[in-house]
Amino acid sequence: MFTGPLEDRVAIAELNGTYADGVVRFDAETWGSVWAEDADWDLMGHKTRGKDAIVAFWNGAMGGLHAVSFQCVPCMIEVTGNTAKSRVQTQEILKPKEGKARHVGGLYEDTLAKIDGRWVFTSRTFRIVAEFGVES
Repeated sequence: MFTGPLEDRVAIAELNGTYADGVVRFDAETWGSVWAEDADWDLMGHKTRGKDAIVAFWNGAMGGLHAVSFQCVPCMIEVTGNTAKSRVQTQEILKPKEGKARHVGGLYEDTLAKIDGRWVFTSRTFRIVAEFGVES
């Protein structure tokens, strides 16, 4: 469901766009800008706490990739005051520096907060829904 003020839901959708833009451009500053300072990230069971640690882990993971195509679609946003929950479907094509490319369909389950008038992720949990190899 999509509930809450439209302006907030649009801002959260745009936050996901910023996240995706950072991924595609390998831009840690842009990608990191979407996180709360004390955020939690659960990437397929690998749990990281705190924005600086999250960005450092992401930089390490991205270091093994040559290119990434990343698209995301919010499929649920529920805003309650200055907090929100969302689910976001993703489609990724990951081209490692070595080996075959992979196509990954995933799902984020998020909590967000509006801090100083700006939405940020306070928690993101990602799991793969479907995955298959793509020819090199």
